Amino acid sequence: MIPNKIRSKKLSTRVDLTAMVSVSFLLIIFFMVTIELAKPKAVDLSLPDNDYHWTGIHCYGENRSMTILMGENNKLVSYMGILEVPMVSPKEMNYGKSGIRQELLKRNKNMLEYSAQLGRYGRGITVIIKPSKKCNYKNLVDILDEMAIAKIDTYAIVNDFTPEETKLLASK
Repeated sequence: MIPNKIRSKKLSTRVDLTAMVSVSFLLIIFFMVTIELAKPKAVDLSLPDNDYHWTGIHCYGENRSMTILMGENNKLVSYMGILEVPMVSPKEMNYGKSGIRQELLKRNKNMLEYSAQLGRYGRGITVIIKPSKKCNYKNLVDILDEMAIAKIDTYAIVNDFTPEETKLLASK
């Protein structure tokens, strides 16, 4: 007779899902982060409105803008509005407290007060900075410092000059 064979006890099969759960959570976190980074961010451009009135004269949005032309030998010319029909005619200024800073503070304060009357708080002037090729780097840094001191939030550095602006900078 054959002795009884000892049979092994059959255990139920079991799958360990711990690793699968960990990988799933890592994938969920990865996709949440990448989707958040891929969302387009909106930028408030603070574009000028076309319904501004200033001292009885109908002014379009471009009259909220102040243009600063920077030339060689620390030359600085500013005007408000568009050059063909400026709200404030072009004038040569100096850098510093009694020059461009005073003008920026005055113009921004006037525009902020006027915007508040219309119910549009925090809509100051928009400054367009145009450094010429002959302008030095120090002057550009100085004018950016003036923007920070005068608390001008909306400004742009542009390097395309119209022929009229080039003539204006070249004149004495």
